[in-house]
Amino acid sequence: MSTTHPKKIGRPSDLAKRKAIAEAAAQSFFDVGFAASSIEQIAADAGVSKVTVYNHFGDKRGLFAAAVERECEKMRGHFSLDQMPAGSIRERLTVIGEAMHAFLHRPEMIQFERRIAAETEHEPALGKAFLEAGPWRMKQAFSAYLAFASESGELEIDDPHLAAEQFVSMCKGMGDLERRFGAEVADEDNRRRIAGAVDVFLTAYGPGAADGD
Repeated sequence: MSTTHPKKIGRPSDLAKRKAIAEAAAQSFFDVGFAASSIEQIAADAGVSKVTVYNHFGDKRGLFAAAVERECEKMRGHFSLDQMPAGSIRERLTVIGEAMHAFLHRPEMIQFERRIAAETEHEPALGKAFLEAGPWRMKQAFSAYLAFASESGELEIDDPHLAAEQFVSMCKGMGDLERRFGAEVADEDNRRRIAGAVDVFLTAYGPGAADGD
């Protein structure tokens, strides 16, 4: 009988390799896009073999999803109940709006979105993979936070998913469209847009808002 034991998943060396691969993949996807990225080059950049990449992620689309997930994890930390900064609900929503703006307006994120949009035209499944790994998970995390704030009495929200969409849309505003087409968006305009979004959101969903009519 063979005495060979299966390799344990989650050992530090495995986790370090997985992180290195995801980081190399994210950089490659940002730099040259999905189609032009190669497993061979990503493996070389991460200092691992192609077999290791396939063992961890299956194929390039699985690697893409992990890379997007890695980037969006930076944003979702702002929605964690454990990591949420202290302060009033207005202050916390402002922090979330500012963090979201900073995340989406990074030059590499703008470039990445443009590449994905272009490649989705030829491979629609890639667009869905991006939505599943990034925006939809982030929406779920923010919705969960809004639901918690409602349960604790800081907000009054019947549909956290809709409220999450409304808040994000208001924070992005016309500035999001302008940045996508290369226009400069002043920091002061962004701050006013986020402050206004928080004002409108709290008017609609703050305690007692439903009884204000």
